[in-house]
Amino acid sequence: MTWPRWIESTNGASFSEVLVAMALMMIGLASAMGAFAGAERTTGQNALKTRALAMAQSRLEAKRSVRWEHLLMDDLDHDGVAEIMMNDNGDGGDRIAGDNIYSAQWEHGGILMIWTVAPHHGCRLSVSGLAVLEVRASFRSSSGEHEIRLATIRANPAFVGSD
Repeated sequence: MTWPRWIESTNGASFSEVLVAMALMMIGLASAMGAFAGAERTTGQNALKTRALAMAQSRLEAKRSVRWEHLLMDDLDHDGVAEIMMNDNGDGGDRIAGDNIYSAQWEHGGILMIWTVAPHHGCRLSVSGLAVLEVRASFRSSSGEHEIRLATIRANPAFVGSD
């Protein structure tokens, strides 16, 4: 049997071939590490966005499910005791005092949530037939500032069918 010439050779690789192979291997390894770092950063940002969205949805659902009389009270840890009272005094996420838009804010895990209850036509909440509920969740990531906004309209059950 005749073997190809390169199999029978006993010379081996030259020093320059080894150096080129090592350089190519280092470039490939550095590229792979860079790709993993980019993937990790993107995964972390997406996790933060998902958590902000879940927190905003949870706050909006809590406002939708509470009795109308308790719309301005927030039980954040679900123990039956309100930790936050929404206000209309220009503090705590409220933009303008006395505009009948009630606001509250809470920061948790790098996410700042501000939620508002705005009675229809700017009247008092107790005599309003409906209210606009809005939640804004904002956070900072390596790609900048981000904000998620959710809103819905809620009817006052005392005014349903009272036209």
